[in-house]
Amino acid sequence: MSDTDKTSLRDAALNYHANPKPGKLEVRATKPLANGRDLSLAYSPGVAEACLEIKADPSTAAKYTSRGNLVAVVSNGTAVLGLGNIGALASKPVMEGKAVLFKKFAGIDCFDIEVDEKDPEKLADIVCALGPTFGAINLEDIKAPDCFIVEKICRERMNIPVFHDDQHGTAIVVGAAATNALRVAGKDFGDIKIVSTGGGAAGIACLNMLVKLGVKRENIWLCDIHGLVYEGREADMNPQKAAFAQASDKRQLDEVMDGADMFLGLSGPGVLKPELVAQMSAQPIIFALANPTPEIMPDLARAVAPDAIIATGRSDFPNQVNNVLCFPFIFRGALDVGATEINDEMQIACIEGIAELARKTTSAEAAAAYQGEKLTFGMDYLIPKPFDPRLSGVVSTAVARAAMETGVAERPIADLDAYAAQLNSSVFKSALFMKPVFEAAATAARRIVFAEGEDERVLRAAQQMLQETTELPILIGRPEVIEQRCQRAGITLRPGQDFEVVNPENDPRYRDYWTTYLGLMDRRGVTPDSARAILRTNTTAIGAIMVHREEADSLICGTFGEYRWHLNYVQQVLGNCSRRATGALSMMILEDGPLFLADTHVHSEPSPEHLAEIAMGAARHVKRFGLTPKVALCSRSQFGNLEGGSGARMRAAMDLLDSAPRDFFYEGEMNVDTALDPALRDRIFPASRFQGPANVLIFGDADTASGVRNILKMKGGGLEVGPILMGMRNCAHIVSPSTTARGLLNMSAIAGTPVDHYG
Repeated sequence: MSDTDKTSLRDAALNYHANPKPGKLEVRATKPLANGRDLSLAYSPGVAEACLEIKADPSTAAKYTSRGNLVAVVSNGTAVLGLGNIGALASKPVMEGKAVLFKKFAGIDCFDIEVDEKDPEKLADIVCALGPTFGAINLEDIKAPDCFIVEKICRERMNIPVFHDDQHGTAIVVGAAATNALRVAGKDFGDIKIVSTGGGAAGIACLNMLVKLGVKRENIWLCDIHGLVYEGREADMNPQKAAFAQASDKRQLDEVMDGADMFLGLSGPGVLKPELVAQMSAQPIIFALANPTPEIMPDLARAVAPDAIIATGRSDFPNQVNNVLCFPFIFRGALDVGATEINDEMQIACIEGIAELARKTTSAEAAAAYQGEKLTFGMDYLIPKPFDPRLSGVVSTAVARAAMETGVAERPIADLDAYAAQLNSSVFKSALFMKPVFEAAATAARRIVFAEGEDERVLRAAQQMLQETTELPILIGRPEVIEQRCQRAGITLRPGQDFEVVNPENDPRYRDYWTTYLGLMDRRGVTPDSARAILRTNTTAIGAIMVHREEADSLICGTFGEYRWHLNYVQQVLGNCSRRATGALSMMILEDGPLFLADTHVHSEPSPEHLAEIAMGAARHVKRFGLTPKVALCSRSQFGNLEGGSGARMRAAMDLLDSAPRDFFYEGEMNVDTALDPALRDRIFPASRFQGPANVLIFGDADTASGVRNILKMKGGGLEVGPILMGMRNCAHIVSPSTTARGLLNMSAIAGTPVDHYG
């Protein structure tokens, strides 16, 4: 990195920490405090009731306080990664950062506590005294051997998990990476020779973990700044190092490297020379984890051993050994079952979960976060990426199960599958609300054709469909292009084997398709030549014809292009009297729940008849998500106070809805704030037909509906499911170009519901 780049990074980092407010954390209330009654519940006299419950039964602290989801990150700043002994105060930005990672990756609240105490026993006393506040303790950046003393005392005296992440977090991620590296190399833990440099807390913990995984202690050769750790050595020794002392007359690193299968470095830059790599076995495993400069740079190692399997601690090389793969999720599982400790079985379960996840196809979300990287299991992809959202469900559940099986869980979870689903729903915002739809879709194996089958998002959605649903994807696209993009993206699907492909350039059904289209359109200006051209180049038209010919059950299109362009061909082919588009419905998943908006795309200025149809269609769809529809017909007019415009059309739509019994709540016309604020609505119009906030907003024109949808997406943090094309009997849906692979999976579940269930 050049001096200019270093200066730029320094300025950016300082600005990041200083603005718009100092630091990286703040505390927010989780309960309302808006009036006197709230105050009486939050503090005196109501708070006394919670205190008395906890006094009578201490376990209820996890129910009535934040303790069950609160971790302390404790450090005295004596061994900060890459910075050394900088002291407690200077370590605070690092500890704040750790707290942010807990919150980001596992939803765990965290206080950073920097303690100006060097004596390990006194530091342990302080940590133990914090027990009533926290559900778990994360010790961080305490020098060795003091860290061993502090952790041992705290684990003996405290009845909550105490976990020194520098030791055990590193060991767990190294264990997962080593598990998969040996699988790639075709070797076993019980047979390998390991040479390790660095006898600090992390290095010792990694070696202990590798022994638990099956490495023979006599096959581990530990070196530090003084050379080999051997029996009888007195310089810079402690019991933890002595456990790996060899009965040997060898003394230096170069003397013990011959035939080594694995090098584990947690020491310093340049320790492993290329000539030492040359002494190792075939396909050596090199974990050069010193930061920021590893023991050997990957290019130097590969120059000597091109088949080397290499991991570092840096994010700019493959296989970054990063503790964030472990600590948020091991704490999540431990907290959720009320574990009294984090034992060996829980740590090994964490290793197995991380390693197994890397062997699966990568998630679309991880691929989006690491664009340009090939995330396919192999020598350059041994462990998942930190932003892989599946880590929470897989790893935390494995840890919780291990805690329960080993008897350290005070609050066992009855249904671990439901627990994993809950964790996934906290990561995938749509998962909870989509659950009823996925369950309905599982009743039949419907064939879903994707018009843009070469799009990577479609390919990832197709893979997820085959893994998670009963639906059968059909992709329209060139097989060779699909094959290349699957390989490039690390997707294991192969066209013609795992799913059907329709090749628009060469499909035996081409003549049948264009003649079918001509038969539908020959009196609407379409000639044989134009029909042939359209069915050779227009994948939306091809997909619609397939549905028309009952070769597919539903079409999904729109990952690129304008909505109404796609809608034109969908309605041309499928828009008979029983399949007429009545509107587009978008579900926006917001922080406080879902909100449905219509019509966002189909009708520019819907008539009263259209508005009534939109309201009825929206109500049917809302029920599919297990919700009770409360439909608000929205306008700038409010209960008749303005003449003309959208208000008049909404009032006419209300009359049409009132003309027959309806099985949903509806009200209007009204302003949006009146629809969403029941107190305001009761004050303005006490005779309202439903209570509480509306969950469906019907607008008088597409510009308004679409504008609100985009504001909620871009500024309100809303996640869109849809748009759902209503009135087409579930035979076609048109997504927006901003859709994700997860969005396409959600739409496939919506499309996968049999028509009989659709209403």
